[in-house]
Amino acid sequence: MRILSGFRDAFKIPDLRNKILFTFLILSLYRVGCFIPAPGVSLDNLAKQFSSSGAGLLKFLNVFTGGGLSRMAIFGLGIMPYITASIIMELLSAVIPKIKEWHEEGEVGRKKITQITRYMTLALALMQSAALIVSFSTGSSTTNILPKLTFAKACLITLTLVAGMALLMWFGELITDRGVGNGMSILIFASIIAGLPTEINTLIKTVYQKQPALLILLVVVALGIIVGVVYIEQGERRIPVQYAKQVRGRKMYSGASTYIPVKVNTSGVIPIIFASSVITFPLIISNFFPSLKGFANRFSQGSILYFVIYTALIVFFAYFYTAIIFDPFELADNLKKYGGFIPGIRPGMPTTNYIAKVVNRINLPGSLYLAVIALIPAVIFVEFGTNQVPFGGAAILIIVGVALETMKQIESQMQMRHYEGFLSK
Repeated sequence: MRILSGFRDAFKIPDLRNKILFTFLILSLYRVGCFIPAPGVSLDNLAKQFSSSGAGLLKFLNVFTGGGLSRMAIFGLGIMPYITASIIMELLSAVIPKIKEWHEEGEVGRKKITQITRYMTLALALMQSAALIVSFSTGSSTTNILPKLTFAKACLITLTLVAGMALLMWFGELITDRGVGNGMSILIFASIIAGLPTEINTLIKTVYQKQPALLILLVVVALGIIVGVVYIEQGERRIPVQYAKQVRGRKMYSGASTYIPVKVNTSGVIPIIFASSVITFPLIISNFFPSLKGFANRFSQGSILYFVIYTALIVFFAYFYTAIIFDPFELADNLKKYGGFIPGIRPGMPTTNYIAKVVNRINLPGSLYLAVIALIPAVIFVEFGTNQVPFGGAAILIIVGVALETMKQIESQMQMRHYEGFLSK
């Protein structure tokens, strides 16, 4: 009842109602674009390709495009090129001082970074489009997805996919500016939700054919995963902070007590996305160099090498990305400037070392949690001997994370207008 009353109250606020309706309008346009195929594509052969046993990588990518890739639609690339470009820019800020300076310049610096990210997105979209065309143009006349392919037709398909990516990037920015939530996250959320009913139906059929008795157990495990993700995503370590008394004019203000929240999963879903991009890179390269097919197949889902490398990559990127977005030295310096200190810890380097120690300790269970969540679909591949289950822990993590953040944003706007939100007690 609290959730239903929360939705009702949200639509009572004109400004918030307009933002929600605008978000739904953009998402509707996005879903329409996912059903408009690019010119010169054989949809029948494309459907055969996605139903084959060797389409694991394509099905994985298709989850994040809302089914657009399985139709070679104008939005077939999804928003992942932009996400990848954003992650690359974050990583480059750790090694290129100029980009780090832009981060510290405020709005002007963010505009420069956004502009470079857009150009990098278009370059990645161009590369991915070329890889898809090379991959889909091979085969016999009955399996060729792009029959009678010419250079002009290849350029037209590439232009269509890249233009669709640019339009989708604009949609995300519109949602961020005039809608509710982070636009890029909302688009990924909508993509996964759109394909969820079909994938759940596929999963149920697969399990029922193999071991019907395990169907109930699988449902219980899935619900447990969702509860666990919600619980851990909300979990945080609170570092207590005390502020000294301050004298302003003739008044003395008593010191305040607060805390620094350090989330268990500080890096979010970024390590999974980047690890997935790295581990699928050999498979993408093998489309251009068939001689590397044998080597690339070692990284296929279900192999021992896949488990080991994927886990190592997730843990590495969890620590690496946390080190980029969470700077203990800067945090300790800000505490010192404003008269704050951690009880029992001296200001300066001791505070920096203490914060870094806490973050590193909590990052270990957080990174292992991400690895377990991400490897759930791979375990299903091995257990049931199928590659028909492309979605899994990463999708659940994105769905839960985006839903929680969006609800918090709506709730904060409702509480500003003295309405109870979805999560209010």
